[in-house]
Amino acid sequence: MYHSLCETEVFVAGGGPSGLAAAIAARQAGFAVTLADVAHPPIDKACGEGIMPDGLAALAQLGITLPADQTFPFRGIRFTDTDSAVAASFPQGCGLGIRRTRLHQILVDRAADLGVAMHWGTRITGITSDGVSVNGLNIRCRWLVGADGQNSRIRYWAGLESSRPGSRRFGYRCHYQVAPWSEFVEVYWTDCGQLYVTPVSNEEVCVALITREPHTRLENAFAVFPAIAKFLRGAELITREQGAISRTHALRLVHKGSRVLVGEASGSVDAITGDGLSMAFQHAQALVHALQNNDLATYQAVHRNIARLPGMMADLMLLMDKSQWLRRRALRALSVEPSLFARMLAIHTGALPPLAFGVQGTLTLGWHLITA
Repeated sequence: MYHSLCETEVFVAGGGPSGLAAAIAARQAGFAVTLADVAHPPIDKACGEGIMPDGLAALAQLGITLPADQTFPFRGIRFTDTDSAVAASFPQGCGLGIRRTRLHQILVDRAADLGVAMHWGTRITGITSDGVSVNGLNIRCRWLVGADGQNSRIRYWAGLESSRPGSRRFGYRCHYQVAPWSEFVEVYWTDCGQLYVTPVSNEEVCVALITREPHTRLENAFAVFPAIAKFLRGAELITREQGAISRTHALRLVHKGSRVLVGEASGSVDAITGDGLSMAFQHAQALVHALQNNDLATYQAVHRNIARLPGMMADLMLLMDKSQWLRRRALRALSVEPSLFARMLAIHTGALPPLAFGVQGTLTLGWHLITA
């Protein structure tokens, strides 16, 4: 273990959930870890605020069980448009809704308990030959972990930037003080995007919109889907509308030398899948196994596998987003044969392998698409 104030084994650039998860996993493995971020906790970000069962399993490996008094369980996912609706439960238990700020503080507290050296309000100004420059001070490290988000400077400085920027959509989120009305995360499909409603406490819901249109806001989506406005009528708006970019961005490589990327710095899939946090927590475990073996090539392979299924699901769902005809046909078909939706959800959350959908499932869905 390194003892100098200017040395560490693992330096994590970025203190969001992905950076904290990587720092926690590295400390659990016995590495000396330093983390820095220009912001101060708790750090907020516009997101859907639901964690799938596979994400909760990855959190448990970090020694974190989310407290019941700061979360709300949801049993599955419900898709609906103006004509059809279909719902399915997770086969491996509930997911949890939690405010992003609450989750961040829990991760900060866990990192502190493990002895991660955290420096908030600290600007990383560059990469050096043997480490990183922080507020003009060179900190030597064995490994530099870039966890600084979609617009990662570490990725750029390390020469890992993709020549293809990928597609992007726009996300907006706010919270209402109202008792959740459903046991599911509800996804309302509209012509202007998807509205997500996630219960995050006994008397609070998160409402998020993902859209291709840069000028569309939540109120526009409410106007084309009045059913959700009915549930929110009279509810107090308790947070302002906050925006973020949802990107589909794949990198050819996620490591170079001793520099390695996790979370959205390492690429991302559209937020339509709800997999961002789950993927980040899985990155943390995969990275630390690679660090223990001093073999970042193994992380590259596992990272690619982690992204494969969410990428496939995002592509399928974005086809529905682009085509009103396909969206209505698909939702109608799934509502006629809800067992297909249940199987798709089980595959999506890792409870079943992709091949479990099978030829029969594909033929059945295809038939309903034609005849619905």
